Amino acid sequence: MKLPKAVLALADGSTFSGISIGASGGANGEIVFNTSMTGYQEILTDPSYAKQIVTLTYPHIGNTGINSEDVESEKIWSSGLVIKDLPICTSNWRKEEDLSKFLYSKGTVAISNIDTRRLTKLIREKGAQSAAIIAGENASKNKAISLAKEFKGLSGLDLAKEVTTKQSYEWKEGEWRKEETKKRFKVVALDFGIKKNILRILYQRGCEVIVLPAKSDLKEILELNPSGIFLSNGPGDPEPCNYAIDTIKKLMDISIPIFGICLGHQLLSLALGGKTEKMKFGHHGGNHPVKDVNSNKVFITSQNHGFTVSEDSLPQEVEITHRSLFDGTIQGIRHSKQPFFGFQGHPEASPGPQDINYLFGNFIKDMESFIA
Repeated sequence: MKLPKAVLALADGSTFSGISIGASGGANGEIVFNTSMTGYQEILTDPSYAKQIVTLTYPHIGNTGINSEDVESEKIWSSGLVIKDLPICTSNWRKEEDLSKFLYSKGTVAISNIDTRRLTKLIREKGAQSAAIIAGENASKNKAISLAKEFKGLSGLDLAKEVTTKQSYEWKEGEWRKEETKKRFKVVALDFGIKKNILRILYQRGCEVIVLPAKSDLKEILELNPSGIFLSNGPGDPEPCNYAIDTIKKLMDISIPIFGICLGHQLLSLALGGKTEKMKFGHHGGNHPVKDVNSNKVFITSQNHGFTVSEDSLPQEVEITHRSLFDGTIQGIRHSKQPFFGFQGHPEASPGPQDINYLFGNFIKDMESFIA
């Protein structure tokens, strides 16, 4: 059987020809590479990957198929997927469908049978750039290059308002195979692109969790009488999210515990007076070493971000708590006098290691002190 063709093009004119393993059509976005060996299902359904074409550097992707329990949201947010090889057979007792059918059913374009090592090296040397995949019989290099150039990048793009929930809701699911815990705290989670596993962990640690849309104001939040505020992960540039930054500033005025991760960490930093900047190719993967500055311990973490907090911009009362051992960039901050802290990576993993999930425990301790 002849498989449909596909073309990947970068805005600089680089092209890769392969075969289509997803839906027909075209899509563009910023191309990034992710070094995770597995967890492709969680990556594709993570809202943080909106407007990004994900290249997975591990050569064999799709081995374990897809199941309905491991999704991090109800849709694929990534603009497209790039892999080296899609195995003919999948093998996992939890498998419900294969990766190709999943991509097709969600309308996501994807390309395989290309040299992902060459592509990764290109991204690493030239930086993340706009790209496009065109899949189907009408795929051509010229069309793909034109489509890639139409995407103007993530800088200045507020994507949180596009991926956030439209309605508030209460989350009532804990981690697998763990007993129900008594709920001692009420956490309001502002959804800038939140993942399900974050909510599971908060719920499992004794939190009643209410998820609110990204543009919720102070009045809506305080009416719920929260013990703490969680600022979620999410896609895009944090600086255009003025609505969120203003709300966070007002929340800080009442000294309520605040914990932000990923985009939430960046928004917290902006509310504290810092600035953010675009990275060359970002951090994307499940094997990023991060040092806890206070303990000197090193933790392997899951990461997905293309922006970082500018160190020189932080006010004196903000302490740096974690640093990347890849490039020294800021990975964590904490206010020296108030219960506000953030972490750049993903302590909830999914996929990836859970070394750093003690941060959820730190949030619990802050809330214990707040309600005492």
